[in-house]
Amino acid sequence: MAAKTLVGRLVSREHKREDTVVSVRGASVGGPGLTVIAGPCAVESREQVLEAARLVKAAGATILRGGAFKPRTSPYSFQGLGEEGLAYLAEAGEETGLPVVSEVIEASDVPLVSDYVDILQIGSRNMQNYALLRRAGKTNRPVLLKRGLAATLEEWLLAAEYIMDAGNPAVILCERGIRTYETATRNTLDLAAVPVVKAISHLPIIVDPCHASGDSAYVLPLAKAALGAGADGVMVEVHPCPGEALCDGEQSLSPAQFRELMDQVNKMSPVLGRGVVSQ
Repeated sequence: MAAKTLVGRLVSREHKREDTVVSVRGASVGGPGLTVIAGPCAVESREQVLEAARLVKAAGATILRGGAFKPRTSPYSFQGLGEEGLAYLAEAGEETGLPVVSEVIEASDVPLVSDYVDILQIGSRNMQNYALLRRAGKTNRPVLLKRGLAATLEEWLLAAEYIMDAGNPAVILCERGIRTYETATRNTLDLAAVPVVKAISHLPIIVDPCHASGDSAYVLPLAKAALGAGADGVMVEVHPCPGEALCDGEQSLSPAQFRELMDQVNKMSPVLGRGVVSQ
């Protein structure tokens, strides 16, 4: 399919030929280096997120993640600590020197979340929440936009177009798996999305192998495959003790697993022609 049939004006290669690099507090997504975003699925306590931040920083992560507002399938699941969690995440970012990213789920919360984080995440459930996209587009914070559960590439890129059309050019795309008939994994990781998006859009694209697989045992091979396909980085969930996690513990990496992932990524760097530039 021709690029012009897939994407809007601002996100397309026709609008901008060179790759967009999103830079924040010394970290870059896109360009010659790789980014590794890591941290707990949910901020559970001050102690937990500080421990997670220290261990991912020591292993070479470039950006810290952590959820304070958690849109969960069940209303009885842990929903996050809200502003308290954002404050803990910001403290962890300041201590380690890592920029932080966290999800915002309502347009009205964009100013609040922006006060604490360096990057706003819009999750898969909200990919087509157009009021939220436009509100995020009016901030000076980069936006990490996850692909919807069953979204086509065209729908995903046009969601990014909403953010850019509102005035914010700093958009990071995140492939996190889509829903198919397969049940062996939580979702089906669409690796083809990486080279296709690279061909038709100038925006950086990263991959979330944790939500794609739903099982920490599959995260490392999927992360390596994503980088081999040309992704600008990966975003993974890391918990000091995954068995005690209040959210997505089964797909969260242990400290040892995350160190192994970083070791494997560094070993791939000569072949990829790019590596992780630690903070």
